[in-house]
Formats: sequence, structure tokens, C-alpha cells
Amino acid sequence: VGEDSAAFQLGEQKLTSWLYFTGILGVVLFALDVLWIDPSTGFGTAFIDAVSSLSESHEVVMLILIVIFALFHSGMASFRDAGEQLIGERAYRVLFAGISLPLAVSTIVYFINHRYDGMQLWQLQSVRGIHEFVWFLSFISFFFLYPSTFNLLEVAAVDKPKMHLWETGIMRITRHPQMVGQVIWCLAHMLWIGNSVAVAASLGLIGHHLFGVWNGDRRLASRYGEAFDLLKHRTSIIPFAAILDGRQKLPKEYYKEFIRLPYLTITALTLGAYFVHPLMQSSSFQLHW
Repeated sequence: VGEDSAAFQLGEQKLTSWLYFTGILGVVLFALDVLWIDPSTGFGTAFIDAVSSLSESHEVVMLILIVIFALFHSGMASFRDAGEQLIGERAYRVLFAGISLPLAVSTIVYFINHRYDGMQLWQLQSVRGIHEFVWFLSFISFFFLYPSTFNLLEVAAVDKPKMHLWETGIMRITRHPQMVGQVIWCLAHMLWIGNSVAVAASLGLIGHHLFGVWNGDRRLASRYGEAFDLLKHRTSIIPFAAILDGRQKLPKEYYKEFIRLPYLTITALTLGAYFVHPLMQSSSFQLHW
């Protein structure tokens, strides 16, 4: 069996580690604002202007932004082993986040600002029950999208970042939860918005995550060899496939693998994100990206 995901023992936590995490998070957000987001000091506006100058089509610009993000994000993930040997695990994580985070913010803000600028392909927002259905899909998607919350201290490089061989919790359902979550999120937003910009963004994001499926398995196979082959046999890319054909045996009281702090945190943050949607939109509009 692979590693137990989302395991969090309060008694094993060090106060100093979480103080470091809080400090690092504050510094990262401050640097992101000054060096990228703030139009008077950051490079984000110039970056968006440069990409936007390549085409008058919002769909094309949306795809270009996703491709740029994907090249850096997946490219740096592919060179992780070599990079960590060269500069160390923590330094490489900082470099990875320092490049990926600004590009992700730019792509998200551009999508928010231009999500209704494309050609309307269908209009279902007035259909009874569609809002609730889209909300449910979006809510579920975040349980798949963020397995990185299994260890926030590694994400912030407080703990030494590792490449894990997770198998419990959401991993029993699918070996690639981020891809599944992204597909669900994209389908929900395409259904709700129903225009060409939403379709272009969704196709780009899904394509990037499908590549991540191949790339992720390749990297795990290179790192873990036979151990990954055994885990690969017991899990599946398609949700529930390994469970249905008997390769993945669910333990008794399987639901308890989800009653853990990381999953509870995802629940709280997802609900919070829904209620602060208006604030997110108004903040994005102020950037004029």
C-alpha cells in the first residue's frame, strides 16, 4: 500500500513550523503583489499586454496564457530531479512557485475579466436547478483538485518537499485527482457560462492536465520503479475503475479517510471561495488585464 494521504496528527505538529509557514506565506503574497500584481511596480500588466498584443481574440489570448503557464509548470516539474540535485529540494520548490504562481494568477485574472466576452454558444443559466447543479460540481471538483493540501508545510518548503506515493483517500478513486477535478470544474463552468472563452479555457486546462497524467506517471515510475508499478495496478486514472474491477479494495469505514483536517480545510475554503466570488471579480476588474 502506498502512503496514507491527508494524515494529520495535531500532536506531531511544531508551532515553529506553522509560524514559519505563516511568515513565508505573508512574504510570498507581499512579493507577488509588489513584483507582479500592482500596476505601478509589477510586471504583470506588461506581461498581459504583451500576450494580448499577439491577437485580438480573447479565446486565442486565453489559450496562449494557458500554454505559457503549462510550459513552465510542467517543464519545471519534469526537471525536478535534476533541479533538486543541483540546488536542493527547498530552493527548487521556491523557484518553481516563484515562476508558476505569477503566471497562474495572470491566467486566472484574465479568465475572470473576459469570461463573458466570447461568442455565446448556449444559455442555460435560467434553467431551473442548473445553478445548484453547477455549484455541486464545482464543490466536488475541489476535493480532487488540491491533494497538495496533504502537507502544506512541504508546499511552502518549510518541510523538505518530497515526491509521494499516495494511495488512500481520494487516491483510491483516481490516481490523478487533479486532472479529474479540473475536468469537473471546466465542465461546470462551461455549462454555466456557455461561451467560446469558457470553452477555450477549458480545453486548454484539460489538455494541460491530461499531459500531466502521462508526465506524472512517468516521473513516479522513474523515482519509485516497481513500487509504483504495484500502486499503478491497484489504482486507476478513470474514477472508480480500479474499485469496480476489484483491483482496489476499500477498507471498512472508508469514509473515515476523508474525515481529516486537510479535507475539512478544503471544505471550508471551497465554501469561502463561493461566498467571496464577488470580491474576487471586483479585484480582478481593477487590474484591467
